[in-house]
Amino acid sequence: MEWRDEGALLAVRPHGETSAIIEVFTAQHGRHAGVVRGGVSRRIAPVLQPGAQLDLTWRARLDEHIGAFAVEPLRARSGVLSDRLALAGLNSVCALLHFVLPEREPHPQLYRSSVALLDDLGVTADWVTAYLRWEAFLLEEMGYGLDLSACAVTGSREDLAYVSPRSGRAVARGAAGEWADRLLPLPPCLLGQGGATGPEVLAGLTTTGWFLEHRLAPDLGTRPLPEARRRFVALLARQG
Repeated sequence: MEWRDEGALLAVRPHGETSAIIEVFTAQHGRHAGVVRGGVSRRIAPVLQPGAQLDLTWRARLDEHIGAFAVEPLRARSGVLSDRLALAGLNSVCALLHFVLPEREPHPQLYRSSVALLDDLGVTADWVTAYLRWEAFLLEEMGYGLDLSACAVTGSREDLAYVSPRSGRAVARGAAGEWADRLLPLPPCLLGQGGATGPEVLAGLTTTGWFLEHRLAPDLGTRPLPEARRRFVALLARQG
């Protein structure tokens, strides 16, 4: 069995004395694991950093085997190392993908979105807003998408300000009534309406985070959301 693909490195761990097991998110083969021989060597270890874009060749005797990767670097994305927030964002993206993706199941649209975000981290001015929208798209791809098209109560498309934690549907400000304090925030940036301030992005991450933690994560088992996501949100809040 053999294939060649391109992918982003999500996680790496030692395997034996000289090798490493990596997990990558690939365009055609989804989240896929494999052994890299000599993966802890001085030559290869610097290449195997989370977020790195790799050219990959996977080989195994049988398809169900873990197999082995031959890797060549395409983009290191090392620029985030000088930007603490961007590095935290990269770690959160990689950790969430590793957490939610089924093994060996292609998600081509999510792959393209994720690679675009990884390329933008610390580079474009509005990458934090792009990160928020990526989390919303991640929920959608996993089957937990928010319905923000119209108010769940009135059907109006105007003045949408909240999200119902029960249904994931938008609620207009005037329709919330006494339930407003039980609803989740819906900032304009989560509707795709231009850029956003730091507090607006944090409000949006409160909402996407609620569905990640209380809807998606429980259906995947007993593991909590990755700590990397909490650290990113906490750092973003501190930076204002």
